[in-house]
Parts: sequence; C-alpha cells; structure tokens
Amino acid sequence: MALKLPIYMDHAATTPTDARVVEAMLPYFTERFGNPGSRNHSFGWDAENAVDAAREQVATLIGANEKEIVFTSGSTESNNLAIKGAAEMYEKAPAGRTGRGHIITAQHEHKAVLDPCKRLAKDGFDVTFLEPPRDGVIRSEQVKAAMREDTILVSIMWANNEIGTINEVPEIGALCHERGIIFHTDATQWVGKMPTNVERDNIDLLSLSGHKIYGPKGVGALFVRRRKPRVRLVAAIDGGGQERGMRSGTLNVPGIVGLGKACEIAMREMERDGERLLRLRRKLEQSITSQLDTCQVNGHAERRLPQIANISFGFVEGESLMMACKEIAVSSGSACTSASLEPSYVLKSLGIGDDLAHSSLRFSLGRWTTEEQVDYAIQKVVGAVKKLRELSPLYDMHREGIDLSKIEWAGH
Repeated sequence: MALKLPIYMDHAATTPTDARVVEAMLPYFTERFGNPGSRNHSFGWDAENAVDAAREQVATLIGANEKEIVFTSGSTESNNLAIKGAAEMYEKAPAGRTGRGHIITAQHEHKAVLDPCKRLAKDGFDVTFLEPPRDGVIRSEQVKAAMREDTILVSIMWANNEIGTINEVPEIGALCHERGIIFHTDATQWVGKMPTNVERDNIDLLSLSGHKIYGPKGVGALFVRRRKPRVRLVAAIDGGGQERGMRSGTLNVPGIVGLGKACEIAMREMERDGERLLRLRRKLEQSITSQLDTCQVNGHAERRLPQIANISFGFVEGESLMMACKEIAVSSGSACTSASLEPSYVLKSLGIGDDLAHSSLRFSLGRWTTEEQVDYAIQKVVGAVKKLRELSPLYDMHREGIDLSKIEWAGH
C-alpha cells in the first residue's frame, strides 16, 4: 500500500483527537446537553455526573484526588491561574525591602509560563529566570542556589516542548516542600506520555492540556493540592463560583468528557506507546546523524521524552529545509512561536548559536506514527539537506577545512 502523504510529525504542537474520545463526547452535544450547574432536573444531573466521572479519570492519571482537579480551557489558562493565583495569594515583602515576593522559573519555559512571570515582574514581584545548561536540564541544585528568604513560588516545566528534555521535577518539588515554597510544573508535554504521581513527585500545582494527549482542543486542567500543604489561589475569573470558585463559567461538558476519556486511554496505553516511540525516535536520530556531518541532536542524550527529537543541521536554513520537506509536517520551534522569524529562544538559551538555532527542526512522533513514515522522513530530510548544502559556498569552505569563525568578512 502506498504511503499516504503528507506525514504528520508535529504531535508536540497538537495531536489528532482519538476516535474513541470523539465517540465519548458526541452524546453531550445533543441528547445529553444539560448544564452541570442545573441541579433541579435530570439533564443537569446527567451532565454533572459526566463531569464528575471525567474529573476522576484526570485525577487517576496523575495520582491525585478528584477534588483537586480544576477544569480550564487548556494549559495556558492553567499556567496563568497557577502562577498569578499563587503569587497574589502568597505574596510577601522581603525583610527590610519593598516588593511582593520572589519567583523562580527558567529561560526555556513555554511562553505560557514566561509571559505570566514577566507580567508579575512588572507588577512588583522579583523573578529569577534560570539559565539552563547546554543539555537543557534544570537540576535541583540550580534551583536551590536561586532560592531566597522571600521565595514564594517555583515554576519549572516537567519536559520541554521543543527539545523534550526532562527536568528534575520530583527533586525540585521536594526542595520546595522543605522550604515551604509552592511548586508548580507545566506538565503539558509530560502527562499522558510518562508515569505521573503528584504525591510521589512533590507537586503542588500541575498544568495539563487535552489536545496534547489525543483529546479535544480548548480544554485542560489544573491540579491544586488540597492537603500538606493546602494550596489556595486567587481566582482569575469571577462569576458563578464553578470549580471551587477558582474558575467561574459554564463548564465545557463535551470537552471535559473528551479530556477524561483521553486520560483513561493514556493511562492504559502510555507504556506501550512510549516503548514504541522511543525506538522510532532513536532510529530517526541515528539514521539522520549517521548520514550527515555537522548535524546534532539538541538536549540531554538520555533525559528526554521518547517522542521528541530536535535536530540542528549546519549550513542549512531551517525554513528552506522545511519547504524542501513539505510532505512532512514538522516545526522549527513551538507552535506558539513558529510564525516568528527569530531563531528558537529555547535553543539560544542553551548557548546554541543563531546559525544552528535557525537550522533546527523538531520532529514529534505520535500514537499513529509508523516505521514506514519514519523511514520516509529520514530519506527525505537527508536528501534535502545534501541538496541544499550543494548550493552553499560556506559548506564547501567547511569541507575544505577552513575555519569559518576566523574569517573576516568584508563589509559592503
């Protein structure tokens, strides 16, 4: 059977909704359309029961209690509610100084964490943006060194969306608990792909999104710890008092049902999916790097998600490479920043120069990625890189052994 084109290898941006998820959602658009806030008739009771069941499915996936799950529109809202809500609730002035408290995050977080932190910095909080090491992994020692007496919140993502590197989240969480500091993790790329237990992993606040785990877009959740410690948040949306007053608004019942079903499927299938995707990712990386020189896989060699490969191709422009491989859907950064012509801020934060950062592609594999598709991608990318390098005088100079960093280019 002929390979169907184009091939989708951008699952870190979004995933196709699983047919089993769609099937679970459909009745809640039509015959089971009630508002879970309508508690005086069976239509409302039915919707409320569906939401409760989904809440339990989400909680089970991350080792939480169902009462600790707050439904949101996705990880961006969850991150904003967690970071701003915790900062405002726990703000405190440092001894002998003005200010509202200290927050720690990292330079290569998703914009949905960086931008709320920058907003808080403008509003009087002191924010430390940790510089990641070359391998992209934030370790507990680095967080510990940045902690202060007035540190109120640490927000470190579990796995990076561009390079797939896995930070020392359980260790950072334990450190925060020792010091009485609230710990939030953006687990958007992690949850549903890797085992998660918020108790074991010392997490107070955790963000997740439906469309990254084969659920629908426009729905996500925030885990908010209820005990040891009980975490309180200042609400971002006021209104009808839904979701324990933290997130008012009529609940998106079909979306919530879909998120719950996606979590149930992920719980059952993540181990098998992870093993298969790791094998395919390694094949992709090893086959490409063995056939091309001046080519590197970005991020820690081992501490990476099984499904994400970020590869830089020297002497090739990333956008040109994407055009040459237009039958393969990949990205040159996160979906939220791919419209920018700037090189990836994540790669630049690792100390990777503009040239290599501009020439990087992210391949993210998924539940229905096949070996045949990976083989096609390898062949297509290697061929395109070789062809583009034939047009590069810089690559010719590199092959002749000329050190391009020492050349003084004449001005116009």
